[in-house]
Parts: sequence; structure tokens; C-alpha cells
Amino acid sequence: MLTVILFLGMFPERRKQMSKAEDKSSELITTQYLIETIKELQTENENLKMEIKRVRDVPSGRIGLAFIIPGVLSLIFSIINNSTILAFIGLSLTFWGALFFFIRPIRYVQSSLLDSTALATYTTIDRIVKDLKFKGKSYYIPPYPKEVYLPDYLKGLKEPVVFISADTGGMPSLEELAKSKFLLENPNGICIAPPGLGLLTHLEKEMGKDAARLQLTELCESLPPIIAESLHLAREMEMKIENNQIYLRMLDPAYKNLYGAEEGLKSVHFLGCPIASAVACALAKATGKMVLIQKDNVSPDGQTIEVWYRLIEGKT
Repeated sequence: MLTVILFLGMFPERRKQMSKAEDKSSELITTQYLIETIKELQTENENLKMEIKRVRDVPSGRIGLAFIIPGVLSLIFSIINNSTILAFIGLSLTFWGALFFFIRPIRYVQSSLLDSTALATYTTIDRIVKDLKFKGKSYYIPPYPKEVYLPDYLKGLKEPVVFISADTGGMPSLEELAKSKFLLENPNGICIAPPGLGLLTHLEKEMGKDAARLQLTELCESLPPIIAESLHLAREMEMKIENNQIYLRMLDPAYKNLYGAEEGLKSVHFLGCPIASAVACALAKATGKMVLIQKDNVSPDGQTIEVWYRLIEGKT
């Protein structure tokens, strides 16, 4: 032990190198822990969103049967007995039974529940960006179309990802993105699944087609009514094209509390809330270009959220 101490005392540079190695090892352990945490939170978030978004149910099926069965029997007996009264009763019961089969009651959830499912993900991303001291921007990178054949080592390019750069440097190569790695070194940054990826899948089901098959104008016309009227994720929604920018305005969106000062989230401004993130993913797929959330604006009462997207030319 004395020999080691004397050795380190004689070589201060060696001692500094060992100290730096220990610090780097500690940083890698912390980063690895954060990576595992965010993966778990994203999985849990997607599961919760899928659970609360199952708004279509058929609890009225049994009620419908309770009306249809006696209705059909009444019609049969009305024919046998030549009874007009039984015929009217049978028709009425059959009509109401069929009506109950087509009724789809909708279950509503509080917007605060939606916020809570997403809050953990954004909080974790904030911690990772702060811990890694990233000061760059986030880019939504479009995936390759599903029908395009890719070799096994490029299968990671089939899903949209968000690249958060450490600085304002370049973009990762296709080979780097295809590895589906979390931490990238050339250039330095991280790749994460978009917060709105699960919602995008649901939006495409509502539209009945892949966003990659839509023109930009079609997408801007299709998304607002689906989000506002079909899914009730906002009271009103507007999208329009302005030069090389896309403008999005949401009135009373379900995730408006994520933009509140009390949460203090930074990642929601460069990733967007799940709705804004889903729109960014759709824009990337429809145009085949990288999408950057250039800026956002929150009204003083917190009811209106405005987002400006910029389309970036060129491939990674």
C-alpha cells in the first residue's frame, strides 16, 4: 500500500489520469441508469396511452340481445296468429335491439391523467439532457417507407426517431441510426423514440392510410379534424403551410399543462407535447425531410399552444 502511495506521489499525472478514469466510469454508470429508466418509462407511457385511448366498447350488446330475441319471437307468433299487435311489438323490439348493437358509448378521461402519463418521460429526458450537458437541437428524422426492402443491418431505419445533438454540429449517418443506439458519438448526441409515436399510429388508423402516402397539403387538412373532433384531444386545431414552415395552433389541448411554468419542463419545447410530436412525425413521414420544432408560444392563459415546424432539406 505504501508503495502505491509513493508511486502516485512520484507521478502526479498518473494520479490525475486514474481520477479522470474513475469520474468517466461513474458518469457512464449514471448515463446507463438513465437510459434504462427512460426506456422503462416510455414503455409504460405507451401502454397507458393505449389503455386510455380505447374509447370504443360494446357494453350494449347484451341489451340489444334482450330486445332482439323477444322481438323476433313476437314477429313469428304474429305471423302464426295473424296478430297485428304482436307484429308492431316485434318490429319495435327488433328495431331497438338493432339500435343498441350500433351504439358505441365513449369513455372520457381527465386531461390531467394524460399529463401524468407523459410527465415522467419528459422529466427523465430533461435530466438526461442536463446531465450530458447537451445544448443542441432536436431533429425528427423520417423513416424509410415500410414497403421498401432494407437489409437486416438497416432495419433500424423503419421507425421515426428524434436525434438530440450535443451541440450545433452535424447529423449522424444512416449506419449510425440503423444501429438503434441510444448514445451516439459521431456526432455526439442521443436518439430517442418520439413522445408522440404511439399517438401517430392511432392517427394513421383513423385516417386509414400511412402518413407517408399523403401529400403535405392533405396531411394539414386531415389531422386537425381527427385530433379535435374524433379524438377530442383539443377543442380546436389549425394547421397551415407558410413557405418552408408549418404552423400549428391548438386551443385547449389535452396536454397543455405540460407547457405550464409549474412543471418547468424544457424538453417539451424542443420535442413538443405528444400531440405536437405526433404531428412532427407525420410531417417527417409525409415529406421525407427532417423536421425541427423551431419555436413555440403559449398564450398567457395557457389555453392556446402555437408551434412552428421547419422542414430541413437533405438526408442524414
